[in-house]
Amino acid sequence: MAIVHKPAILLLPLLISLFLQKKDQQQYSIHGYAQGTDYSIKYFAEDSVVTKRSVDSILLKIDSSMSLYKPYSLISQFNRSANGILLDAHFTRVMKKSFEIYKDTQGKFDVTVAPLVQAWGFGPKPVSLFPDSAMVRQLLQNVGMNYLELRGNYLKKKKPDVKIDLNGIAQGYSVDVVAGYLLSKGIRSFVVEIGGELRVEGPKPDGTVMRIGIEGPALSAQSEPEIRHVLSFSSGAVTTSGNYRKYLQRGKGKIAHLINPKTGYPLDNQLISVTIYAKDAITADGYDNAVMSMSVDEALAFVAAKKGMEAYLIYHRKDGSVADTLSSGFRKMIVK
Repeated sequence: MAIVHKPAILLLPLLISLFLQKKDQQQYSIHGYAQGTDYSIKYFAEDSVVTKRSVDSILLKIDSSMSLYKPYSLISQFNRSANGILLDAHFTRVMKKSFEIYKDTQGKFDVTVAPLVQAWGFGPKPVSLFPDSAMVRQLLQNVGMNYLELRGNYLKKKKPDVKIDLNGIAQGYSVDVVAGYLLSKGIRSFVVEIGGELRVEGPKPDGTVMRIGIEGPALSAQSEPEIRHVLSFSSGAVTTSGNYRKYLQRGKGKIAHLINPKTGYPLDNQLISVTIYAKDAITADGYDNAVMSMSVDEALAFVAAKKGMEAYLIYHRKDGSVADTLSSGFRKMIVK
C-alpha cells in the first residue's frame, strides 16, 4: 500500500491555533452624565468597541421613554392621559417587572406613588408646603397598581388621575440595557454603574474576580458616607436604596424620599439602607425599595425565600445606634 503524505492536514491544527490567538485585552473606561446622575463603565476588550456616544444614545432613548423630567417622554404622556397609551419596548418590560414585584411584595412596591412623591417634594416640580393628612388621604385614592392594566404594550388606566413614577426601577433597567449592549459586542468582562446601581460580568482577563465597594452611612452622624464592605463576585447586580443621602429637612427632622404607598407618608422605620444582590439590576433595583419598608426580621426572611437574592441591611437599634446585618449568601461575597 502506498504511503500518502498529508502535510496540509498535519499543519491544520497549528493554523487553527494561530488563527484563534487573540490580542491582549485592555481595560477601557467611559464616564458620563445621564438620568440626573453620573455613570461609569469599565470593560476589557481588544479594542474600544463601545463608545461614550453609543452609551449616551441608549440612555437618551430610555429617558425619552421613562423620565418624568422630560415633558415629551412616554411616561409624561401617560400621566397626562385620561385612559392610557401605547408603550415602547423599554417601558413595557419595566411595567411587566413592576407588576411582578408589586404582587410579590403585596403592594410594598407600587409605581403609582407619583402624586405622593410629588406632594412630599421629591418629584419634578418644587413644592412650598408638605401635604396635610386630608391631602394625603385624597392622593391615596389614586394610588394602587390595581388601577392599572397592561394589555400587550398598551397601559390602561382605570382612573384618569392615576400617575406613575418609575424612578424606583428604571435605573436598574438602564444598567441591564447597557450591560446587554456590551454583551452583544462580545464583551464578557465589565462593570456598568449608573447612579450607584451596578452590574458585573467577569472575571477579568487575568482570571481575577471583580471587587465592588458597598457604601453606607458612617457611624458618626457628622461624617460622610463610607465604604462599609468590599464584595467580590463574577456575575450579577448590586443596587442600594437608602434614606441617609436623599431627604428634605423639616424643622429638626428629616423627610425620607421613599414613600410608603400604603400610608402615603415617607418611610420612618428601622432600616437606613438596603443593598440587594440579584442576577440582574432591574430585579435588585425593584426590590430594594420594597425591602426598605420592612422590619429587619421581615426583610431577612423575605430575601431568604427569594432564590438568587441576597441582602445587606443597615438599621437603627432601639437605642438609636447604627448596626448592620446580612444574609448568609451576601456574607460569602465579602472580601473585607
